[in-house]
Amino acid sequence: MEPRRVVVTGLGALTPIGNTLSDYWEGLLSGSSGAGPITYFDPALFKTQFACELKNFDPLDHFDRKEARKYDRFAQYAMVSVAEAIEDAKLPLEKIDKDRIGVIWGAGIGGLETFQNEVLNFAASNENPRFNPFFIPKMIADIAPGLISIKYGFRGPNFATVSACASASNAMIDALNYIRLGYADVMVTGGSEAAVTKAGIGGFNAMHALSKRNDDPKTASRPFDKDRDGFVLGEGAGALILESYEHAVKRGATIYAELAGGGLSADAHHMTAPHPEGLGAIKVMENCLRDAHLKPEDVDIINMHGTSTPLGDIAESNAVVSVFKEHTYTMNINSTKSMTGHLLGAAGAVEAIASIMAIKHSIVPPTINHQTSDEEIDSKINFTFGKPQKRIVNVALSNTFGFGGHNACVLFKKMT
Repeated sequence: MEPRRVVVTGLGALTPIGNTLSDYWEGLLSGSSGAGPITYFDPALFKTQFACELKNFDPLDHFDRKEARKYDRFAQYAMVSVAEAIEDAKLPLEKIDKDRIGVIWGAGIGGLETFQNEVLNFAASNENPRFNPFFIPKMIADIAPGLISIKYGFRGPNFATVSACASASNAMIDALNYIRLGYADVMVTGGSEAAVTKAGIGGFNAMHALSKRNDDPKTASRPFDKDRDGFVLGEGAGALILESYEHAVKRGATIYAELAGGGLSADAHHMTAPHPEGLGAIKVMENCLRDAHLKPEDVDIINMHGTSTPLGDIAESNAVVSVFKEHTYTMNINSTKSMTGHLLGAAGAVEAIASIMAIKHSIVPPTINHQTSDEEIDSKINFTFGKPQKRIVNVALSNTFGFGGHNACVLFKKMT
């Protein structure tokens, strides 16, 4: 059987720079920073006291009080972004065959806040084992796709992917292949994360992974800048509706782009550090191009993993030059993490959305906060510093790399 083409027909976004798809896109083009002092808890004793939190998000705008208490924030974020994506796709829920609709969702950690609070309560009660009956269902990463399927009655393939910061991209690639191979006609996919917690900030601080630029949070996420000192933790969700091309055309859906390929690889090197020569990053981009039946010179833009870490930005930049050679210098390359922070398991989804919107609107969002060039990063690369740049975008690549050496890359094409 010839693999079926897969297209994107709906998008939903809940991010630190915008709580809807349109607001997120506006935030990207305006070069907004989502960083600010942490409000969810008192961070006075923490080395990092800022993050990219959602703004003005009230779960009671979306769920009744009793329902909201049953869901960890990462699951709330998932359901809100999916609701927007389904509405955007104009899926005819009353007529469509729900046995042929699945949900594959990414989360790097899952219900971290739920786990943290239950353990704190256990310790505070002299280890009296009175746990909330929703403790486990709220915490497990696969509850997000489960809740989505329950809400809408989608009875197709349903599971979660966990590969740290590559989780959402892994989810999209799995969803792509399930449609290609005929297991489903429509897949709801993406990722969500809610790790701006005491355990999240404290844990990443202990690894020396986070920026400590407490005096100037808005410029702390500065990918490819010489003075970068770690990533800024973000939170939120991104959702995509994928359909077989035939299914989308038959129902008259508006198509954003084709999801033409996905690549996977492992560094097989270190628990948290990237391979110094970027071997896994090179391989994942090559695999993605091969899967999409495209050549390096076909790519117009790359949304980099670009976390603003000292090692990662160098390794990824070198990997791009290794794969794309002289074509590197004709592309636009950016890191939207400079604005959103690092959404961990949701990063791949919100960055895929940024890439798709760049295709649709023929404009590339900027990489903000660049002040000082790093002599270890090729200065001829166009990182789209400071302001968005207009260009025709036919092919967009999006990279995500996760702790454990997991690499995932997705490629979107303009429909022709």
